[in-house]
This record gives sequence, C-alpha cells and structure tokens, in this order.
Amino acid sequence: MNTKQKMRNITPNHYKMEVEPIEYIMRNNLNFCAGNIIKYASRYDKKGTPIEDLTKIVHYANILIDEYVKADTE
Repeated sequence: MNTKQKMRNITPNHYKMEVEPIEYIMRNNLNFCAGNIIKYASRYDKKGTPIEDLTKIVHYANILIDEYVKADTE
C-alpha cells in the first residue's frame, strides 16, 4: 500500500474528495494561509460547522490582505 492509499484509510470523510485539499496545496506550493483557505473552503459544508469554517476562511484571507497592504506601503 502506497502513502496515498494509507492516507485515504485514515482521512475523515469530510476530506475525501476527488482532489484532496492537501494534494492541491502541496502541488501548488501554497503558503500556510492560502492552504488553510483551500482546506476550509473545500470542507465547510461537509463537517457540520459551516459558519465556523467560513469564518476561518475570512480570517486567513484577512491575514493575506494585511500582508499585501503592508508590502505595498513599504
């Protein structure tokens, strides 16, 4: 059994998708905040806490926005 198959066996149902968030995040070399946006956007309606996960998306997006604003003013 390869690593991907092993991960499928331990992956909770709210992560089982055609393209798993971790695969997309790693293949696209996303940073922590962008990766979390993908993760929460992919599962917000599957886990039972949609408002909490949507709030986390906004939180991580605001961090990225702040970083871009800060970089533009330097």
